[in-house]
Amino acid sequence: MPQQKLKIKVLAEDCIGDGACCDAAPGTFELSTDGIACVRHKVTDDPETILRGARVCPTDAIIVTDEESDEQLVP
Repeated sequence: MPQQKLKIKVLAEDCIGDGACCDAAPGTFELSTDGIACVRHKVTDDPETILRGARVCPTDAIIVTDEESDEQLVP
């Protein structure tokens, strides 16, 4: 079974730099030099870890959609 492909978008204007996403999915998210979450250039987490990282965002600043169906998975 092929792995689910995800599109990940961080709404910088909504991010408060909490870092929970980085703790939950360190192979996907990092904090930029200005303290805003961003997606790493090379994502190494599996889809479930990515979804977990997005779900812990306290401001719902991370939007994850299924690349194939375009269905929004988080928030």
